[in-house]
Amino acid sequence: GSRWCRQCCENPYMCNNECDASTDELAHPPELMFDFEGRNPTTFWQSSSWNTFPKPLEVNITLSWNKTIELTDDIILTFESGRPEQMLLEKSLDYGKTWTPYQFYATDCLDAFTMEPKTVNELTQRTLLDIICTEDYSRGYVWKYDKTVRFEIKDRFALFAGPRLHNMASLYGQLDTTRNLRDFFTVTDLRIRLLKPATGATMVDENNLSRYFYAISDIKVHGRCKCNLHSNSCVFDKDKGKLGCECEHNTTGPDCGRCKRHYHGRPWSVGSYLPIPRGTANICE
Repeated sequence: GSRWCRQCCENPYMCNNECDASTDELAHPPELMFDFEGRNPTTFWQSSSWNTFPKPLEVNITLSWNKTIELTDDIILTFESGRPEQMLLEKSLDYGKTWTPYQFYATDCLDAFTMEPKTVNELTQRTLLDIICTEDYSRGYVWKYDKTVRFEIKDRFALFAGPRLHNMASLYGQLDTTRNLRDFFTVTDLRIRLLKPATGATMVDENNLSRYFYAISDIKVHGRCKCNLHSNSCVFDKDKGKLGCECEHNTTGPDCGRCKRHYHGRPWSVGSYLPIPRGTANICE
């Protein structure tokens, strides 16, 4: 068990709450990041406190779907603690074998990652795939009551579809013809690397290390199964224990990525969004 302080307390030194993984009433296990929100009090996962200081307090949270997923909306993390001062979001396209950065987060990007700070609003169509470090979600002392950290999918979509996403045909046209762009919004796994907890100060108070920790109440990831536009539905196969596309157009495979046997009259091709709105099936024959 460890004592901890909610950083929203008026006097953070008045510690009377406890976190104890061995007691149900006091435990804050990882599944509480994915339960139904809206309860009062809020449920949340909590890390151990920073009792190892000055060693870093680093925690990895890995989300695995065992299926290729296309992201359709912002990834949103809601923190019950202060937001981390340093964090990295990573993605995998090969079921966790290799990882690449998606976005860096820090109160000071230059100091933490030797990267110039940027916001998603500074990206252009040409630099959309750039990996940036943002300070927008880490400055606890400015936005004391803001608990969310985002990876902005919709703002990136808007670079092609317009500020209110009214021109989706333009975005779909780009997704159709630019594989790098398609892959950018595609994942099999996501990993949240929490690298430095909120301290709210320049110096860490070594006499009160129990007040430094991570706590997350909710993680939202919006996406759809990648089926190469050869399926309208994706179902959980209990026998295989994973999601799979219900393939149409004489295609098969976990992502409908090849033609069925005896349907090789024309080579397999990904379905097309164009022409809008019906698209082109590119059926295996």
